[in-house]
Amino acid sequence: MKRITAALLVLLAVLACAPEAEAVSTSASSAILVDGETGRVLYAQNAGERRLIASITKLMTALVAVETCPDLSEVVTIRPEWTGAEGSSMYLRAGEQVTLEALLYGLLLASGNDAALAVAGHCAGDVEAFVAQMNRRAEELGMEDTHFANPNGLNDPGHYSTAADMAKLACACMEREELARIVGTRTKAIAGRSFTNHNKLLWRYEGCVGMKTGYTEKAGRTLVSCAEREGQRLIAVTLNDPDDWKDHAALFDYGFHTYTRNVLALAGREVRRVPLSGSLSRFVPVCTAGDVYYPLKEGEKLRAEIVLPDCVQAPVQRGEEAGRLIFYLGDQPVGGTALVYGASVRDDRAAGEGFWEKFLELF
Repeated sequence: MKRITAALLVLLAVLACAPEAEAVSTSASSAILVDGETGRVLYAQNAGERRLIASITKLMTALVAVETCPDLSEVVTIRPEWTGAEGSSMYLRAGEQVTLEALLYGLLLASGNDAALAVAGHCAGDVEAFVAQMNRRAEELGMEDTHFANPNGLNDPGHYSTAADMAKLACACMEREELARIVGTRTKAIAGRSFTNHNKLLWRYEGCVGMKTGYTEKAGRTLVSCAEREGQRLIAVTLNDPDDWKDHAALFDYGFHTYTRNVLALAGREVRRVPLSGSLSRFVPVCTAGDVYYPLKEGEKLRAEIVLPDCVQAPVQRGEEAGRLIFYLGDQPVGGTALVYGASVRDDRAAGEGFWEKFLELF
């Protein structure tokens, strides 16, 4: 395999377009700002510190629910043990029948602790089994400093997370179309109820597309929010933050002004031609398989590494993987895409042998 490293001079030339924003700070005990597409950390403040997280827990409750029970039209009969939960509520009644979708709106807009119990009990049979699923999903997402003890976020010594881990969860939630739609809803009338989203940033910050609030006396105010502008998605998380609306707006302003979403590669673009043997064609084109984007601030430099064979033997099929295109920021790989053959090429030697065999059979 041959590795070719190229400086991205054209790309880097455009990075002088955005002025550096002023440094940002928050009133939170823990905070983080990440690029929602790549996971790049744009700002962090005690982001790995384990803390109580209150009702932003319900993002994991919702994620596990839609992954295990994707039919949101399912009708749920409310059990008595799911009603009368401590704290915020959507006021479910025993024996009432509501759709799973209605429960998710009650969970994410009204932050109903009773809705959390109903979702958990319906999707897993009982709340304990559902909480175990929440912890398994956290492991899959790489949330190494997170453990859930309940589906609603009520205080418990075994219930904690970090700003960094909650950002990973938020990115996963926004990838689910049904969850992105619900957390971005300002008001909703459903199941005989009317809900208003607790997330005031939906009204106060241009580009905010939702997420989740939380509060208990011990946890303080917790908030996960998401904003999008010109194709760029940012995720902000603050834990124990008495001024979270202002802080999230400041974090988003900093992120959008300081980091520009750059196109590193577009699918279907030819990047090189690889020497070919066993064919009348001397070369086969190689193209990018997917788009690659990455947020960069002024002055940052990337390098690209192309990994391809020195020569390839025919036949090859169009779309078959040939190698990789990898982008590095310093020594850290930050993105990449497969390189695939842009054309199908037959083995002319085999075709020639078949011709002579048929020719000799005539004599």
